Amino acid sequence: MKSLHSYSARLCTRLFPGFFTALALALTALTAPAVAQTAGSVNFSTNDETNNIEVFKLASPSVVNITNSRLVRSFYSLNPQEVPQGSGTGFIWNDEGYIVTNFHVVQQADRVMVTLQDGTTYDARAVGVDPDKDLAVLKIEAPEQELSPVTPGDSASLEVGRKVIAIGNPFGLDTTMTVGVVSALGREIDSVSRRKIRDVIQTDAAINPGNSGGPLLNSQGELIGVNTAIYSPSGASSGIGFAIPVNTVKRIVPQLITYGRVQTPILGITRIPQPDYYRRLWGIEGVIVLDTVAGSDPDRQNMRGLVRTERGRIRLGDVIVEVDGEEIRNEDDLATVIERHQAGDVVLVKTLRDNREYEYEIELLPPADR
Repeated sequence: MKSLHSYSARLCTRLFPGFFTALALALTALTAPAVAQTAGSVNFSTNDETNNIEVFKLASPSVVNITNSRLVRSFYSLNPQEVPQGSGTGFIWNDEGYIVTNFHVVQQADRVMVTLQDGTTYDARAVGVDPDKDLAVLKIEAPEQELSPVTPGDSASLEVGRKVIAIGNPFGLDTTMTVGVVSALGREIDSVSRRKIRDVIQTDAAINPGNSGGPLLNSQGELIGVNTAIYSPSGASSGIGFAIPVNTVKRIVPQLITYGRVQTPILGITRIPQPDYYRRLWGIEGVIVLDTVAGSDPDRQNMRGLVRTERGRIRLGDVIVEVDGEEIRNEDDLATVIERHQAGDVVLVKTLRDNREYEYEIELLPPADR
């Protein structure tokens, strides 16, 4: 059999002298493009991949790692010990060293440390907090040249389906990027103070513990939200994450830097404690006026609070049901409307009392010192 194969090969060589040369060249031609394509694929990227890379390079220097600790006295020692409490993410707001993060990232912390992307760590102090919106501003003393502030965008222009990119430190893994889309707009979530945070962005970009306080970015690398919560029975990403819209952040952060708290004006009334209980008890909706502040417009215009009758019963006074044309069902609704205004603004308030409707033009007062 071996001699037969050798004879066939010699015969083909005599009859077709260029056969094996041509065959070798053909095989080389077939394999050469595959080799070239494999080598070229290293430098190849789709438009979307190129955009992801550009956004990460642009925005990641703005992202910081935040760790905090508490001083705890043990049973065996009177000397307090510093115990790590947790970690999260933040981002550089401006070149003066202000850092924005979630309130719950630094809540109850005795010491907060901020680590920049180059590994440099600074002690940070809390400048201002807003538990109602789960936002906090920290300050570090870092050279201006080491700070790369984020670029704020416009969350009002967002649409469902737009690409978003989250950068953070999930599970302590620093500078991690995940990509997704805007899944929904106008969501509501509960803050640490149990106030509703409204107009929240929902995204399927993977957000895990440690991402809190990090930036949610658009495809231009602009800040469009602050990652704040996930919806997950297991505590890990399940494709539903939430971010506070940047337009809310842009309104609140300057107030936290200047005043240490949000400068929400007041209406000039006091509200009843445990309002949900009394709304259910009386079968009503709205904000129950407990009393009016002396010298305020509600006081001057005879808005009425609760009254105790001669028989010792409590009689309802005014119940606020509308402000500037917006329905008011509870304290969250009222706070949402009022916080859009400044002291000195005049709002039109409608109330119900004894099945009659009343209207008041009320000038908002500066917030009381806390």
